[in-house]
Amino acid sequence: MSFNITVQPSGRAFTANAEEALLAAAIRQGIGLPYGCKDGACGSCKCKKISGTVVHGPHQAKALSPQEAEQGFILTCCGVAQTDVVIESRQVTDESAFPVKKMPVRVNALAKASHDVMLVRLQLPASDIFKYHAGQYVEFLLRDGDRRAYSMGNAPHTQAETPGVELHIRHMPGGKFTDHVFSAMKEKEILRIEGPFGSFYLREDSTKPMILLASGTGFAPIKAIIEHLQFKRITRPAVLYWGGRRPADLYQHDWITAKLTEMPNLSYVPVVSDALPEDGWSGRTGFVHQAVLQDFADLSGHQVYACGAPIVVDSAQAAYTAAGLPEDEFFADSFVTEKDKAAAIV
Repeated sequence: MSFNITVQPSGRAFTANAEEALLAAAIRQGIGLPYGCKDGACGSCKCKKISGTVVHGPHQAKALSPQEAEQGFILTCCGVAQTDVVIESRQVTDESAFPVKKMPVRVNALAKASHDVMLVRLQLPASDIFKYHAGQYVEFLLRDGDRRAYSMGNAPHTQAETPGVELHIRHMPGGKFTDHVFSAMKEKEILRIEGPFGSFYLREDSTKPMILLASGTGFAPIKAIIEHLQFKRITRPAVLYWGGRRPADLYQHDWITAKLTEMPNLSYVPVVSDALPEDGWSGRTGFVHQAVLQDFADLSGHQVYACGAPIVVDSAQAAYTAAGLPEDEFFADSFVTEKDKAAAIV
């Protein structure tokens, strides 16, 4: 049995099988719905149900509160249709949905960028072109069926010379996958990935100035977007705010400062929240999302691309909409950990 799912205002339609999440069905059929974690934790896929019946699997209350559910909002990542359904989604485009593929990859290079960040370069099969948007992510398919998601840190055009992706992986002590990356992973190791996933990517049809907000390894997809801006010769003003606890957490500071000489439309504001005296830090301090508001009291004419820890992304969204940012001009990828996903399931 299957049900018809219609998306307004685009009028696009697809079918969802019984017990199949709406988002999984949309991805399978190349429909570009917004989403992030795919696990009921971030709320990026939340949309309004116009008609029909949808039941939810496990999810977090911060992603969809009981009050929002009563108002007719649903999470497509864990919502399963029981009837034909009509939903309202702000973005549904053909060009945003590249084919999702599973493929073997080889570890081509490993390099420590800081004490807890590893840059991992994966070699992709040369026979199969991998298309993605700067800002999207791939998932590692682990032997026990678990998955781990990481954003590409290089723009798609870099595939032309050497098919491969760059990932910025932070060590989570005790983490099933990151412990392996930091202790046992070797060059030439074979892994399997699936992707691309995610609706975090540059909207090129806009001329608005951009705020690029990153915390920690949330810099990876932002880096890919910066590379894409340069490659496409997009000259919209862009200001990067990158936050870390200590200066060493801004692990590619030198890469950014070099880009500033090549991209006159790009500005950079590094922000450190917990610098120690021995760091000798004389730059901006505090929370990175608040630094934006110190510089831009009115965000009504901007677009914001935010990526990193859920607390940073969620705080930024609330504060920026209060500062006039239109809700549909905030694009985000919240780096939800396995611990985050397991918390407060309803």
